[in-house]
Amino acid sequence: MDLATIFGFVGGFGFILAAITMHGSLKDFVDVPGAMVAFGGSTSALFIMFPMKKVLGVFGVVKKCFLTKLPDPREELKRFSQLAAISRRDGLLALEKQIPEINDPFLIRGLEMVIDGTPKEKLQEVLNTELTCIQERHGLGKKIFEQLGASLPAFGMVGTLIGLIQMLGSLDDPSKIGAGMAVAMVTTFYGAFVANMVYLPMAGKLEARSKEETLIREIMINGLVALVEGEAPRTIESRLMAFLAPKMRQLEQAAA
Repeated sequence: MDLATIFGFVGGFGFILAAITMHGSLKDFVDVPGAMVAFGGSTSALFIMFPMKKVLGVFGVVKKCFLTKLPDPREELKRFSQLAAISRRDGLLALEKQIPEINDPFLIRGLEMVIDGTPKEKLQEVLNTELTCIQERHGLGKKIFEQLGASLPAFGMVGTLIGLIQMLGSLDDPSKIGAGMAVAMVTTFYGAFVANMVYLPMAGKLEARSKEETLIREIMINGLVALVEGEAPRTIESRLMAFLAPKMRQLEQAAA
């Protein structure tokens, strides 16, 4: 998992817990019935909205998204420049010796198609289809977390209303009003905090990660097509440089 995500979770939960314990007790914020309403209700609504297979599959998407390190775009430029040099010197079949050094299944599949002599149109079609499927999986994960982020505060409010109704039923005993109000507000806290600290940031992270992976995959697709076309290493590097941000492009040109 990247350091920004770890820092965000640790910092967010740490600040909230510190604020709670400075002027009270953590047990004041523990309410099992409220948690059942907030988390149980929002999760149940999720299963109504999405097929169970899709909901359960989102954990794999999140795990792969946060634990799999994406290649550096600049490293991909150098890789394709080297592959082009080998191809022009020894032919496309010589690229087969480079496959064991590659850990990316997407790039391995594309390179195997290049070695097999697949036309560039077919190569683009297959790899673009695979890229679209990757984007759809990330998009589904984003929708699931957005739904959780939207429904959790609503169910937190439902839990609060349940607590208030129960509290109003015991107005004949004023000593129970304060405690009842506190318990009723806890579910709203659950909904607001977890939705804005976990679910919605996770949705945003999935979207950002998807854009990063899309950029890398597009660099790979264009690099593979350039290999099929037999372009020179410098030409391929210049062609792929267009995918880099201006600042990153300047650093790469300065290094060259």
